[in-house]
Amino acid sequence: MGKHLTDAQIAHFRDEGWLAPLRAIDAGEAALCARRIEEYEAAMGENANRSLKIKGHLAAPWIVELGRNTRILDAVEDLIGPDILLFGASIFAKAGNNREYVSWHQDSAYFGLDPHEEITAWVAFTPSNAANGALQVLPRSHKQPDLRHVETYAPDNMLARGQELQIEDDSHAVTMELAPGEFSLHHERTAHGSQRNRTAERRIGFAFFYIPAHVRSLTGRRSATLVRGTDRHGHWDADPLPRFDRDPVAMDALRAAWGQYRDGEAKQAADA
Repeated sequence: MGKHLTDAQIAHFRDEGWLAPLRAIDAGEAALCARRIEEYEAAMGENANRSLKIKGHLAAPWIVELGRNTRILDAVEDLIGPDILLFGASIFAKAGNNREYVSWHQDSAYFGLDPHEEITAWVAFTPSNAANGALQVLPRSHKQPDLRHVETYAPDNMLARGQELQIEDDSHAVTMELAPGEFSLHHERTAHGSQRNRTAERRIGFAFFYIPAHVRSLTGRRSATLVRGTDRHGHWDADPLPRFDRDPVAMDALRAAWGQYRDGEAKQAADA
């Protein structure tokens, strides 16, 4: 028995590459998170999808705090051990009746991590279901090697390069429906994606990327935030955490990290 997960849940994640639903915060807290995203957009004058990517937690202390949520970290610790770094975080917000989608992909393709032990916790701020484009996964795909992605740069694809796996049969896909405040977990090699939002209401979720402290960066020296335990390895510099919302120093680091990921020349893991 783990801190948060049962033996059966741990075995399910190991075998299937995903787990849901789990509870992080209550519905009222989730609604507050959604309002804070809207406040951020009003202050920035743009959709949060344009900037809260890769290092999205650097935009505000409350996002860092959510990344340190005890329930999330207890579940993550049950899977990767007690020494945990927050490698990054990204928002995924879909407007109502919008054409945006996320193609089938593996997070491992461009994360540049060794070994592949990253786990993503996807936290719902609003209901996330089949109708509004909830996260879907292909079970057991994490047991495959790194797969080749086609970089489509499709305009409605929410991924930076429109990277897409050529999946011939996705009939066995699982839709991880979440209530506000619940979260899902998936392995970085688990193929996942989401369809467009066919409802009138906006769907908002925030993904947090966690790694055990022994994981190394394959793309040069980068930064992360120790959120639990001890970093005995020193592979990562410390993130410049925000002192207040939209802290200019932290926002510069956020933009730099997103720009490097979006526009950089990082090779796919399948080509490394």
